[in-house]
Amino acid sequence: MTLNLSGVMEIILHFHNYYFMNDSKCPVPREQQPTNEYIELSKSIIFSWPKTKKSLIVVLIKFWAGAFVLFLFISSGSIYFKTSLLKYILLSFFSSLSIPFLITIRLYLGWNHVFKRLTSEKVEYEESGWYDGQVWIKPLFLKEKESLIASIEVKPILKNLIQIFSIISVLALSGILFFQYNYFK
Repeated sequence: MTLNLSGVMEIILHFHNYYFMNDSKCPVPREQQPTNEYIELSKSIIFSWPKTKKSLIVVLIKFWAGAFVLFLFISSGSIYFKTSLLKYILLSFFSSLSIPFLITIRLYLGWNHVFKRLTSEKVEYEESGWYDGQVWIKPLFLKEKESLIASIEVKPILKNLIQIFSIISVLALSGILFFQYNYFK
């Protein structure tokens, strides 16, 4: 019997939730437990985009195309850009990269938070409000299980997001340099 990676993760998560995170052993509220935070983030529509690199790229291209049309419309009101169609289109192209850039940053921050919580030796939690923060030290077996989840599931997502962030950054910086040195007149 062979199991795929997601099947193994389901078994680990079920084992984790059933044996280690019940109320008698773990004082951390259920919604603040790192594994449950991972599950909730994975189920989220927006945060599930980076689970496969292809779907994230498709979504970001759609947002970029929508932003490009919006920025074309905004730039069309400028008298300065009426003189040069090339400047008008290129400025809209490079400006519209800001939307996928911001989306990628938000996705990275969310997944990085969960990664840090999964790999941490301690779990900081709040029982009723911001003023009563507590710290629970994870047992060794729980730390190993959550490290496995972090390395198999979350780390590849972070790597994909960093790669996409780098590509968007290079495109945006090339646009800035292009306009800075004004290679067209």
